[in-house]
Amino acid sequence: MGHANARLTVHGRRLAVDRVDAGHRVADVAAQLGCSRTTIYKWVARHRAEGPTGLVHRSSRPHRCPRQISPELQAAVIRLRASSRRGQDWIAAELGACPATVGRVIRRAGLPRLAELDALTGARVRRVGRSARRYERAAPGELIHVDVKKLGRIPEGGGWRIHGRSRRPKRGHGLGFDYVHSAVDDHTRLAYTEIHPDERGTTCAGFLTRAAAFFAAHGIEPIQRVMTDNAFAYRHSHAFAAALATLGARQVFIRPHCPWTNGKVERFNRTLLREWAYAQPFTSNRQRAQALTDWLAYYNHRRRHSGLGGLPPISRLSTT
Repeated sequence: MGHANARLTVHGRRLAVDRVDAGHRVADVAAQLGCSRTTIYKWVARHRAEGPTGLVHRSSRPHRCPRQISPELQAAVIRLRASSRRGQDWIAAELGACPATVGRVIRRAGLPRLAELDALTGARVRRVGRSARRYERAAPGELIHVDVKKLGRIPEGGGWRIHGRSRRPKRGHGLGFDYVHSAVDDHTRLAYTEIHPDERGTTCAGFLTRAAAFFAAHGIEPIQRVMTDNAFAYRHSHAFAAALATLGARQVFIRPHCPWTNGKVERFNRTLLREWAYAQPFTSNRQRAQALTDWLAYYNHRRRHSGLGGLPPISRLSTT
């Protein structure tokens, strides 16, 4: 069949033409073959004009597409996707195109989703699932998502992302990890991040206190709930519990082994890695840490957020 809903095959079209030529009424033939009279008239006319070749499948694509995206713009979309590894909303704003159109170009080109790519090299390294369940709190401060992301420290002179896994200088063990603590407001997506040498309870408590002060400076107070995973520091630390009590906030734990429950900050972590930690090959751990402040300001004040209709998180806060 020409398409999924086609009533007649090539054999059915031949049968319809033969019956009409034999003197049967078009209405009767249409009823017998389960199609409309218009369809029978169409195939009879094509057969009389073109012969048997008129009954074969043909494309239903229009002869002209005046509003079709140009090949130059399609190439620009694919090129920008490969170089920037950004989503359709960002690419559309850069090129002055419609996001839906950019999305169709990306899908037609068979390009993988961003979540499947290595943030620095763009190589396809993973396959991920997708959850259709979404939610958003009605007002700022109703829920703050908190999480920690562990990052390997960079040796002086750069690590394997610059020199390769087998050629990096001063190769050895003991560099340790940076622990990137992040808090994201559920309604506005405003984010606050700090780098620490550990994820102990006192460290998490101090971070939560400073994060609350950051949100209060932007008009987000009081904080009603704080969502965390089930890490030891969040569940058993007296210091963290005391910080929550001082804020007057209730702690909400995610369901065990279901990190997507804390999806706002988990998604922020992925953006953090792609656009800050792995956006360029840093030559030292200090250089990467110094770049965080500027990137966080860009994320909160200028970066277009697809969950906010292409506006930055700061846009959801009152200016008065």
